[in-house]
Amino acid sequence: MRLLTSTGLLTWPASAWCTTALAGVAIPIRGLRIRVKDILDLLAAGTTQEEVLEDYPYLEPADIVAALEYAARQSDHPVLSVA
Repeated sequence: MRLLTSTGLLTWPASAWCTTALAGVAIPIRGLRIRVKDILDLLAAGTTQEEVLEDYPYLEPADIVAALEYAARQSDHPVLSVA
């Protein structure tokens, strides 16, 4: 699947796409009711990927990778200044 962002078009495995359709500004994984932010918060708190997958059995390893890739691309956006 592809996700159009301000930095360009991202391509992820079909099983790990993100969309804004369900949560407005919050970005859910594959249309599920878990947001990219939720996954990132868990990982930032020290939860391992294996623990996340155990706690959320409907997630797949590619979902975690997609959340990390999305966050990485969002943190690397160009900053334009207007003169």
